[in-house]
Amino acid sequence: MKTTTIAVLLLLAGATPGLAQSCDEFWYQRNMIYKEAGYCFKTANAIRNFGNAGCKYDDQADVPLSARQRAEIAQIQSMERAMRCAP
Repeated sequence: MKTTTIAVLLLLAGATPGLAQSCDEFWYQRNMIYKEAGYCFKTANAIRNFGNAGCKYDDQADVPLSARQRAEIAQIQSMERAMRCAP
């Protein structure tokens, strides 16, 4: 199980301080899933953090994600909304 999945599950289970507790960490975890799947980032911040070497997909909708990855992203986005993280 990847770190992102573990962090999301711990937070959803009510774990306190530790993994995935800030908006920046949620942003990083969510975008790491896209990076691993070959997404080509557009924002300077994302490019600085992840780079675009080896990227294959310019449109997020084209990124081939598994059902589990999509569920992880949805969970992270839900937590970002709950914490009122900036889009």
